[in-house]
Amino acid sequence: MTPRITVDLIERVKPTVEACLGDAARRLPGLRHADLRLEVVEGKWALAENGAPKGSGEDERLALGVRVLAGERTVAPGYVGLTLGAADLTELERLLRDALASAYRRATFNADMKADAREKFGPLGEALADTRLAPVEIRRDTVGAVYRVDPRTVELAEMVRYATDVSREVAAAASAVKYNWISTLTQLSRELFASTEGALIDQAFALTQGACAVVAVAGQASLDLHDVLGHQRGWEILLEGVEDPLVRFPPFREFSVALAREAAELAAAPPLPSSDREVVVVTDPHYNTLVSHEIIGHPVELDRALKMETAYAGRSWLLRGLGEHQVGRQVASPLVTAYSDPSLPGYGHYTYDHEGTPARRVVHIDRGVFRGFMNSRQTAAIFGGEPNGHWKATGASLVPLIRMSNTVFDAGTRAPEDILSEVDHGWYVAGHRTPSIAESRENFRISARRVYEIRNGALGRLYRDGGIMADSRDYLMNVDAVGSDFRLYPIPNCGKGQPMQTKKLGNGGPTMRSRARLAGSTRPTAVPGP
Repeated sequence: MTPRITVDLIERVKPTVEACLGDAARRLPGLRHADLRLEVVEGKWALAENGAPKGSGEDERLALGVRVLAGERTVAPGYVGLTLGAADLTELERLLRDALASAYRRATFNADMKADAREKFGPLGEALADTRLAPVEIRRDTVGAVYRVDPRTVELAEMVRYATDVSREVAAAASAVKYNWISTLTQLSRELFASTEGALIDQAFALTQGACAVVAVAGQASLDLHDVLGHQRGWEILLEGVEDPLVRFPPFREFSVALAREAAELAAAPPLPSSDREVVVVTDPHYNTLVSHEIIGHPVELDRALKMETAYAGRSWLLRGLGEHQVGRQVASPLVTAYSDPSLPGYGHYTYDHEGTPARRVVHIDRGVFRGFMNSRQTAAIFGGEPNGHWKATGASLVPLIRMSNTVFDAGTRAPEDILSEVDHGWYVAGHRTPSIAESRENFRISARRVYEIRNGALGRLYRDGGIMADSRDYLMNVDAVGSDFRLYPIPNCGKGQPMQTKKLGNGGPTMRSRARLAGSTRPTAVPGP
């Protein structure tokens, strides 16, 4: 009988993993560093559409990733990634040793090619430096998952019934709702990281998610909305919701019905006009979740800033070169502070990243002054600074990238209702939808779920199909009020890299006030004034 893949495998293979790494360090000449990641995921999912079950499944996944730094004349990396199945369990030790040997061969070949190029191109070749890792504290630790209902114990039939019931309630929420799609997921994963430096880190994570998409029609207008709730917890969060100081949402059933009613209301609203000038905008925490993601999070990923993904994803306006950057310079209003913090709860929480670095908060903007980037050990060695634990991969078979943890705008001191009441005429921008961002993140256009006109400090007419656009720096410099109502939201699908890695993480912030142009679905016009 073929053995099953379960998270318990991680405990059993620890001695084997350490033995394989030790043998490689002793046998392979020129090997400077090796690390190995092994990941097991046990998950279940269910889908419903328009009140009927659509699909369901459960699976177990096993993946392996190896990194080796090696070379004599110069040092370069070599990587191996494997997706494994149950039939591979009896051959796991051989596969580990083969992966280490293959990564070593790739590293030495890359090192030889790099050394040849350095000699061939003279002064230009000096840019081909050794691959180095900044030092970190070496840990041996075990971190358990947090849940009340173990994802492995949830019956698939129960998940199908629940998703179908939610879909039926969404369909009945408003006559304008013509289509809905419901997705539920619950899983338990366990990761092992080990290195020739002596690290041995065992981390487990529970994750449960609910997603709802709806389409509402009113007259000639149709409107679609999609939103997600989720947490690193068990199935209980969909049934009961979460009431955490930073992460709060209702039970998934109520969440989905509310989204359907919002879509119906918006479908009947007029489209937002575009403006031909900047206007006062007050943005809510949900909208600022995507703003923090797009104009703070991505441009402060140091691999991106160092142009390691320029051809595919772009660069960062915060760094043009090693000697030309914004560190220490004012890039925002003194009211703006932004940071990434893996210790916060939610999708972006973890204790160690995928090279064993203890994760910690890194401040990007401190009262308007740019302070630094998310990094990895390699990019910290290039740019300087202490590694802060943001090298993460979607799966063990993929090479990690610098990724957001919980990247947010910090809370201010103002009551959100006071921020709004001070506006004689402006626009309240609530709920995020879709981003459009410049190549170096120097300007943005992000659409909202709802936009209200503000008159004399009160919300007025509701508009659909619009958002705001601005130069990133100008927008941040114009912030003149920051609320105390900080919220953290899950982002289920941040894409980066080739091949594409889709990662779950956290973003958020409080209510904020600034200036921007309205980006609506009608032609630019002089929008109504006070």
